Amino acid sequence: MVTATNVDATAVNTIGWLSAADWTIVVPVYQRQYRWDIGGCEQLLADIRAVADLDDGNMHFIGSILSSASDDGEGAELVLIDGQQRMTTLMLLVAALHHTVRETDPSLADRLARVLVHSDDPSLTKLRPHHAWASVFERVVLDRPLPPGEARDSRFDDNYAFFRSQISPDEAPQIWRGLQKLEHVAITLGAGANAQQIFESLNSTGEPLRDHELIHNYVLMGLGHAEQREIEADFWQPIEQNTGESIADFWRQYLIMATGREVTIVGGRGVYDAFRQEFPRLDHADLVRHAAEWRALSRVYRILLNPQEAADAEIARHIAYVSTFGTVMYPLVMLAYRDFERGGIGRDDLLELLEMLQSLLVRRSIVGTGVDRLVARLCRARAESPDALVAAISRITPSDERIAIALKYVELPHARYVLGRIAGVDGAGDLDVEHIFPLAPGDSWSGDGVREWPSYSDDEQNSHRALSKTIGNITVLEEDIALRAFDRSFPDKRAHYARSGVSVTAELAEVESWGTAAIAARSAKLTERFVQVWRRPGGPAIDDDGLTPILDAVRRRGWPAGWQREWSYVEYCGEHWEVPDVKYLFNRVFKRLWADSREAVVQYSQRRGGPVYSAQSWNGQWDRLDDEHSLYMGWDSSYMLSAVQGVLDEAGLAPEVFVKYSYIGNAM
Repeated sequence: MVTATNVDATAVNTIGWLSAADWTIVVPVYQRQYRWDIGGCEQLLADIRAVADLDDGNMHFIGSILSSASDDGEGAELVLIDGQQRMTTLMLLVAALHHTVRETDPSLADRLARVLVHSDDPSLTKLRPHHAWASVFERVVLDRPLPPGEARDSRFDDNYAFFRSQISPDEAPQIWRGLQKLEHVAITLGAGANAQQIFESLNSTGEPLRDHELIHNYVLMGLGHAEQREIEADFWQPIEQNTGESIADFWRQYLIMATGREVTIVGGRGVYDAFRQEFPRLDHADLVRHAAEWRALSRVYRILLNPQEAADAEIARHIAYVSTFGTVMYPLVMLAYRDFERGGIGRDDLLELLEMLQSLLVRRSIVGTGVDRLVARLCRARAESPDALVAAISRITPSDERIAIALKYVELPHARYVLGRIAGVDGAGDLDVEHIFPLAPGDSWSGDGVREWPSYSDDEQNSHRALSKTIGNITVLEEDIALRAFDRSFPDKRAHYARSGVSVTAELAEVESWGTAAIAARSAKLTERFVQVWRRPGGPAIDDDGLTPILDAVRRRGWPAGWQREWSYVEYCGEHWEVPDVKYLFNRVFKRLWADSREAVVQYSQRRGGPVYSAQSWNGQWDRLDDEHSLYMGWDSSYMLSAVQGVLDEAGLAPEVFVKYSYIGNAM
């Protein structure tokens, strides 16, 4: 048997490996700073809890730890080449567990201490981070007091506090059981090994797994071979066939539909992370039940991608209309179409929804307010009631007055769709978009057959150019007619327009001359038709000023640059709050609800393990709620926003709270 001489790779029990070690694990100076946030800690703790509940034959693999022996300094050392983030987080978890039980379970505390510190010197941690932040790490792990003038504001503090808040003394033995079931491959390099080459080999496998591939592996991982083949053949392959190259987008849209929350893509894995959060555990029976619904929804998604496959021609036409604006509304359409298939709503109800969505999308496109991050709130409203959905769409649909102003001056988006529907031309897919006054007129162009373009004054020319892309100067007509009419003067075009079968184009043959007055008159006429085709649903117009519901606010990892000025203000149940950042909002919301809806705060905090506690059990950033309760303020941005969303949802106030993003917030 041939063996490697410079690389030793051994599968080990992680806690046993750390407990038995008589060396110090050193993070070299070239390693990046510790970056795990509370989301990663939450997932690690969930994995440990899950494996703790399984029988002794089930272990949890945390990957490989790559190190090399070092002869520098006193005592044996392992230089950590790959695995710093996992090892550091694991040590913070063990430290939090140790500090939780040191007064109540000395035996367990002793075993945990053997993981954290050297047996011959308890003041030395077994993991020694980069010297720039080693003192902060050691202070947290050894529970030392904060030096005067130093702020408790680090990832070590944040993540330790999270673990400490989540683990009660009663649960400690179970967490310890889960910790003891962690395994990794310990790779130790000899003097002749190329550490960089091995590191790159471990971390670069050509192409990282994509979200849908991670979901596929996650779904099948814990099943037996026969069960895997069943799920693959009966469910996964049909889903792949129905969604094709859009499978990743299908899962994102599905999760928005299922959760009523936007799925934020962070580091390329947002969809997979959201899936795991929605389905933390899937046994075979649950998987079959859920997979049947995924397969059914994938068939609906196939119709959204290929509307001609819908059995009803009118529904197919309106699905295609909605798709003019991309896939942004697919979660809501998928939900409604599935209800239609089941008989939960009628054909007219589905068509009415598709019309309302078109009005919302085209109107927002015209006034320039954008159509992103809208659909999750509409899915939530639909779950509440049909009337709530209409009210939610109405709130974010621009008024007729705003549309009339915008259509006079702005470039018409989706011109073929807009003018085709106004003219009653189905889809207008075979028609060309025609600019009546050309975008680049030649010197011979004339609007009345008398004056040519060079004789127009600078102001006249600029006025024509300013209106050239507005609805008044655009029409659609058949391709062969468009070729003949292209770039001709208006009197020549009139004869060609008269031959068109498109009403809004044929009408131009009756116009004597073309200029800014004619463009303005046609804009007004088409605007009247526009607001009849795309009616604004609901009651009186409400200008929401671009407000974002708190449940749709963007969770940002860590404390990104600009977080102190992320919002212009917050609307809280009709009140205007000058709140610029999530930390300020977190404090104010919990204090307000502590006064107004204390039961909701207590229930949320008990279920989530914080952020309200009866004792300040560890060092950190605290704020008093009353004489017996404190609010822990040492979380990161993402956790704080999640807590604000969760407690407002618990109190039933989330629909009444909105944030207004600042210029900085929109750019973040």
